[in-house]
Amino acid sequence: MSTSHVLLGLLAEGPKHGYELKRAHDACLPRAKPLAFGQVYATLGRLQRDGLVAEGDRDRDSGPERTSFALTDQGRERLEAWLAEVEAPAPFVASALLAKVMVALLAADGRQAGRYLTAQRAAHQQRLRELTAAKLDPESGLGDVIAADFAISHLDADLRWMDTTIARVADPNRGVRS
Repeated sequence: MSTSHVLLGLLAEGPKHGYELKRAHDACLPRAKPLAFGQVYATLGRLQRDGLVAEGDRDRDSGPERTSFALTDQGRERLEAWLAEVEAPAPFVASALLAKVMVALLAADGRQAGRYLTAQRAAHQQRLRELTAAKLDPESGLGDVIAADFAISHLDADLRWMDTTIARVADPNRGVRS
């Protein structure tokens, strides 16, 4: 995920200061890791340096001075170009789940990998239940539901892979093409 582009997108709605951007980010991407305030300001500094945002009004309503930032024409062009780019499918398989199974097969045996996969499967199923409940919560907004659907689809794919792999490590003579 590109924090810079997400902030540009949030600024497309109009000028905002760092606290507003952090809150808007966390609301817009409800299942993502919350954005740290330091990351917001560091990113804004880079965006300003690159001419993609400009400082706006300074505000001192009951607290520290807050500077708002606005999208520049160049920033709007960069945002539009980013939104038009198709994301390439990941070229490499990089997953802690896969790495643990492979290392268990190398360092131990199929039984160890099977035990790990069975325990991991239970954790995935618990997370699926949590996400399904979050989707059905009447307080959930559209962003919550879309993010939960995304996570559920990935967990479902992991579970299908785990089922196949549990069967393979239980019977190492099983055909590789099945």
